[in-house]
Amino acid sequence: MNAPSDPARKVDPRAGTLISPSGLVDIPKLVTAYYTERPDPSVATQRIAFGTSGHRGSSFERTFNEAHIVAVSQAVCDYRAHARIDGPLFLGIDTHALSHPAYVSALEVLAANGIEIRIAERDEYTPTPAISHAILTFNRGRTSGLADGIVITPSHNPPDSGGFKYNAINGGPADTDITKWIEQRANALLEAGLNEVKRIPYEQAIRVPTTRRHDFVSTFVADLAAVIDMDLLRASGIRIGVNPLGGAGVHYWGPIAERYKLDLTITSDAVDPTFRFMTADWDGKIRMDPSSPYAMRSLVELKDRFDIAFACDTDHDRHGIVAPSAGLMPPNHYLSVAIDYLFRNRPDWRAQTAVGKTLVSSSMIDRVAAKLGRTLFEVPVGFKWFAPGLCDGSLGFGGEESAGAAFLRRDGTVWTTDKCGITAALLSAEMTAKTGRDPAQLYTALANEFGAPAADRIDAPATPAQKKKLGALTPEQVRSNELAGEPIRAVLTSAPANNASIGGLKVVTDHAWFAARPSGTEDIYKIYAESFNGPEHLQRVIAEAQTLVDSALGA
Repeated sequence: MNAPSDPARKVDPRAGTLISPSGLVDIPKLVTAYYTERPDPSVATQRIAFGTSGHRGSSFERTFNEAHIVAVSQAVCDYRAHARIDGPLFLGIDTHALSHPAYVSALEVLAANGIEIRIAERDEYTPTPAISHAILTFNRGRTSGLADGIVITPSHNPPDSGGFKYNAINGGPADTDITKWIEQRANALLEAGLNEVKRIPYEQAIRVPTTRRHDFVSTFVADLAAVIDMDLLRASGIRIGVNPLGGAGVHYWGPIAERYKLDLTITSDAVDPTFRFMTADWDGKIRMDPSSPYAMRSLVELKDRFDIAFACDTDHDRHGIVAPSAGLMPPNHYLSVAIDYLFRNRPDWRAQTAVGKTLVSSSMIDRVAAKLGRTLFEVPVGFKWFAPGLCDGSLGFGGEESAGAAFLRRDGTVWTTDKCGITAALLSAEMTAKTGRDPAQLYTALANEFGAPAADRIDAPATPAQKKKLGALTPEQVRSNELAGEPIRAVLTSAPANNASIGGLKVVTDHAWFAARPSGTEDIYKIYAESFNGPEHLQRVIAEAQTLVDSALGA
């Protein structure tokens, strides 16, 4: 991510500051629109669409409302019948304003279909990794009666957003063939006026025998010592700061500190659906992105109070690490350090266990994996690609540049198959306690050994039509044999590890690369770039990448 002083991105003057009350989302109007606005299935943008991580939208734009949620919930029920999944469904929500109305709608449909539903004790918010952990824990050793789950969250997206994600029986985000089935069925239900949707009132749905309570907090927290060396953290006495960013894990950190006797300070426990306590992101929007220096300003300003500090996004599947020596770490830096540390400090992991990364993550990871003697498993953007490998232990780590990661338990078995911001954050404390150096200092050592890449990501607005063009880029559209003065070694439209489409394009040289792809969750496109030849060379790479994208979008 860009530092605040980096001119490469067109930064809104409000970035890094609190938004004025007049600029906050109107929650009553947002929730009212959820119930009153009706989507038109003949309009492409108002149909149900599963992107990188579920269906997302806003009730203001008729892209996320009651009709969408009852349709997609019925579609999940129909898919479960089709796939003969008859175990419990774990249902969780985050703190976005649209999450609770969507939770009510989903529960009404799930209960009417006779699904055994597991919801949180005391209606607690539930992080994405807690849902994944619950699914895997329930399914361990079973061959029938398997569980799956739903997380109602738009992740780190702005306060007017809503999201619905289906997690499969392997605990991870459902694969494309599953989400395509659900998406098509849900849209057919919309087109038929929801006539085939089964639904009972919430007051009845919450009391039927198939709706049961589950203590997500206690079961998740009690199991953390299986993945993080909590004895080391306690004995070290290091000072830890954490900001839940008003998200679903807000009531998890207290029990973690209490159970494991950690010197852990929660810097803010505020929950407010306007997220008025968040400083604006680069574009002037509130976005709970723990890897953004603009959104994370309040925690960065506290870095000298702690030996390590961190934050997680709204559903706690992403992490942001604040090191005293350097402030907020770029996600790629932390992923590289985490991989290096884990594979050196998990002796019970199998020797064949591989390193997973997305195509837009740093090539520093490639160099670290090579030195460790580990196979690199490079996949398209989307954590679903890592879920099978994490589930069977063939992947020790899966990470993506947007600050999402998961890794195995200390004994080499699966922890979660969805991103787990909680364990990724706690790992930064473990490595600090173990090595006596913070993660930024550990990254400096890697850079001294392998070189220090310069990297950037450019985000720009794009219409759905432009995103479609960008996602259909072909190698033939790269007409040059060179990128920023270096011979092009590869032009990729599919991933090396699994040959899956990357929904864009990646161009690689010996010392640099860029990738261009549309966002799967917002109306923007992204250009990622990295160079081991320094910042000036990086700017040449970006300029040539931008020319290619401009040409594609203007065609």
